Amino acid sequence: MCTLSCTYKNNINLTKMNIKTTLPISEARKKIFDIAKEVQKPSNYYTLTDKGRPKAVIMSAEEFDSWQETLEVMRDFPDLAKDIKKTDYAVKTGEYKKWATLEDVMARYGYVIADKGKNNYGVGNKIRKKSAKRN
Repeated sequence: MCTLSCTYKNNINLTKMNIKTTLPISEARKKIFDIAKEVQKPSNYYTLTDKGRPKAVIMSAEEFDSWQETLEVMRDFPDLAKDIKKTDYAVKTGEYKKWATLEDVMARYGYVIADKGKNNYGVGNKIRKKSAKRN
């Protein structure tokens, strides 16, 4: 894969701009339908330039939504990697068994937990006879 490394006045370092997917905006106008089709493939995107400088990126709507969700998770859980390590350790040591269960938390906030008694509401294995069709 050919890559282009550029450093601009404002110290933006673009170390992996793919030459095949970097186009001037005027060229992209001519190929917009082909570009729209290409970006539907996973991890494909185009960088559009104006006077040699990157101005915009085109990616699939699905990929964009995925990036947005990732950013939202990163904002909500800024220490996610550390939290995952902590949880892995708790599972290995058995410490997690001391943690509150969902039922405990729900009960603490006043939710009524359904009785898990003997009633099984799963799918039965009895074969039922088909009823006669009505005329």
